[in-house]
Amino acid sequence: MATPNPSQPPTRRAVVSSFIFKSPDEGQKKPQVALFRRSDKVRTYRHHLAPISGSIDPNESPLEAAWRELSEETSLNSTSLSYWRTGKPFSFTDPSVNREWTIHPFAFHLKGTSEGGLGEKAIKTDWEHEGWQWFDLDSIVDNEEFGGVPRLHESLRRIWFEGEMNERTAEVLAAGLERLQMDHQSGSQELTAVALTVFRDVVQTRDGIDDEWWTMVRMAAWHLGNNGRESMGTSITNALISILGDIDEIRQQQTNEEAKWDRILGAIDHHLSERKCQAKKIKDALVSYLQSNCSSSDNQQEKNRITIMTVSASSTIRDSILDAFGTLENVKALELRVLESRPLYEGVTIASSLYSQFKSRFPASSQNKNLEIKIYTDASAAIAATDVDFVLLGADRISPTKGISNKTGSLPAILSAKHAQPSVKVIVLSDLEKIGLNGEESHSLQEENDLMEVVNGWNSEGVKGLSVLKDGLNASKANDSNARVEVKNVYFEWVPLALVDALVCEQGVLDKDSIRDQSRRLGGEMKRYFGEL
Repeated sequence: MATPNPSQPPTRRAVVSSFIFKSPDEGQKKPQVALFRRSDKVRTYRHHLAPISGSIDPNESPLEAAWRELSEETSLNSTSLSYWRTGKPFSFTDPSVNREWTIHPFAFHLKGTSEGGLGEKAIKTDWEHEGWQWFDLDSIVDNEEFGGVPRLHESLRRIWFEGEMNERTAEVLAAGLERLQMDHQSGSQELTAVALTVFRDVVQTRDGIDDEWWTMVRMAAWHLGNNGRESMGTSITNALISILGDIDEIRQQQTNEEAKWDRILGAIDHHLSERKCQAKKIKDALVSYLQSNCSSSDNQQEKNRITIMTVSASSTIRDSILDAFGTLENVKALELRVLESRPLYEGVTIASSLYSQFKSRFPASSQNKNLEIKIYTDASAAIAATDVDFVLLGADRISPTKGISNKTGSLPAILSAKHAQPSVKVIVLSDLEKIGLNGEESHSLQEENDLMEVVNGWNSEGVKGLSVLKDGLNASKANDSNARVEVKNVYFEWVPLALVDALVCEQGVLDKDSIRDQSRRLGGEMKRYFGEL
């Protein structure tokens, strides 16, 4: 290894550090983490203990780099590991190697045999390591005697927050994150409300509004935004930043601590209640847009029937569409075409809810309003799009450059509708809090979920040839065949802003400049509250 030249500026390197955890053994409360001893063939930190590390290539995201390095150095892939958490990146300079490192920590869970994995048998290290072993989390420290790479504990603590918080706080936050991660039915609006409720519970678990408490609160907010449901993280982060602003102001007031507690909890409750008012504003903006577009049909008479197609699990759509229909006095009939939205069939659930609500709100005896719901398979989006007036979507994230992130199937539905009915209007209903940072999505991964959600559907239908495909899936798991099968279960995709006619939010119809301004504001607030964590 060449001796560093101190006269040269340090070389900057962005790297991933992937920690592999296994479930606690019987009688233990905490999981263990694997550390790998670097061989004498690597360039830096020979014979030091480390997680699986490596550089981030220019055209990949940090998480993509983490998966690639895991595969290259341990032969582990998604059949053996599950992604668990992301840690907040940090930077430091090491003069001994003349490098300025930016570390992106990640945590992965090693699947045991009961989880469909092979456990430790799946780990096959390459030339970069001369061995590995499991460590208790409390034993890992940043000192020369332990023999780890620089800032090893610093990297670990950013994904293992349980070591930084008191037991009760850590339990509440971990349970809240698991609740968010496991909820694949609720939309962004609902999950954000869940995240705010979890945050309120976290805030209450520690006495004393001091600097340590303030650091803990901000770190909990960061984890809720980044380690709950990544696809919903923008909305959650925006909502929590608004609350952090209120808490920051209250904690600096010259008053007694009991009064501060009352005001802090009151501020969180206020944000939760305001979300209901926010939904009404979005509905009113939708009504205004529909009214202006339903009054200009080809025969110059106001339309009394409209046809809407949707593919979404959006609670905003569910809660707005019938309110809007009821407010449009001259529109007597609504034909709603819903794509079923596989593999969890959220479209069927939305259709069921809308049907039930309509029967309750508009009894047959009134004869003033008529609803016809048609449910289509996702593959028949082009047929469903014929002669529709509006395509109505929700949004889980909005990017000034990338567009709208929504349930997979949204883009084919819009393209089909634009082809079948060029006059169709594409409407996206969203809160302002869905607008994310400009550029944060440049390498964002598609959210892939459990392949068994797809395979179970084939099982229940008795699909022919499934046993053959399962053989290919097992070959992928064992990583020992030249013929493999993968099942992709991608939940979200991007719709370019150019395909959207109206982005309707609580402030009305947004334009691109408004989206960019909101994105810049978020960037400043994130730097303020999370920059020094």
